[in-house]
Amino acid sequence: MIMILILDRILKPLTVLLAVAVILGACNSDRAATGRPVIVVTTSMLGDVVANVAGNDAGVEVLIPIGGDPHEYQPSARDTAVLASAALVVANGLGLEGGFGDVLDSIARDGTPVLTLGPQLDPLPLRSAGGEARSAGTVDDPHVWMDPIRMAGAAKLVAARLESLLPGRDWSSRADAYARTLITTDAEIRSTLASIPADARRLVTNHDSLEYFADRYDMTVVGTVIPGGSTMAQPGSADLARLLDVMRRENTRVVFAETIEPRTLADSLAAEVGPDASVVELFTGSLGGPGSGAETLIEMLLTDARRIAGALGQ
Repeated sequence: MIMILILDRILKPLTVLLAVAVILGACNSDRAATGRPVIVVTTSMLGDVVANVAGNDAGVEVLIPIGGDPHEYQPSARDTAVLASAALVVANGLGLEGGFGDVLDSIARDGTPVLTLGPQLDPLPLRSAGGEARSAGTVDDPHVWMDPIRMAGAAKLVAARLESLLPGRDWSSRADAYARTLITTDAEIRSTLASIPADARRLVTNHDSLEYFADRYDMTVVGTVIPGGSTMAQPGSADLARLLDVMRRENTRVVFAETIEPRTLADSLAAEVGPDASVVELFTGSLGGPGSGAETLIEMLLTDARRIAGALGQ
């Protein structure tokens, strides 16, 4: 029995190492077959930004699948191997991909280039209901992709890093073209939201994911179902009671839920507000699948804007 236990302790790590080696071999084979470097990205939103910069000069692999919650996702052994073999890894940071922290630190120490975009995009502090900054130990809000102007800046950061790693390709001109499209998108969103009266530009959200959107388009997040900037927190009955009071005081009749999370709490809250209250789903933590109207970052932001305008506008 002792010998079996000893062998088990020896063989299990070897099995894991062998699996990683096989995956790395497959990744390198894919690269050899296409002749292109591979950029690995954590989220689907940033994957779309990177793909617009990469064009045909690099392959792009997104690790968190469509519909996956980046706050909760835990990387697999395959993910770790793919990250280690990348020509560049692009992450959001600011605590969004909590499960990736140690892995990203490890591959960076081993020499894999890692570009963390969030801290370089003028992040906002996470805010409490009513729009006041949290006081002790300010924590930055990770949801930077909800602002197209910041994403225009992100595209240029990706291009600059790629130019330093893989010079002589068309990174910058593609980033500039994509940035111009995002600036046009910003104007379209602003026009879409123009129908919302000043006294109705208040948002109640599932979790604190719309601060960048609200800040860019003159809106205010007055409360969240799940407290804080992560979907992993759990609201208590006192939290929900306070939010119900806020909605009644602010005469807010819409709860904006998320496609990546169950809407049970949002539905319950709306039912408490009254029969004329509603729940509207937005794309926040993931792009949508085929036919969703949110298959790219630009489509996602425009779809969200139309849904918000439809719910709050006249």
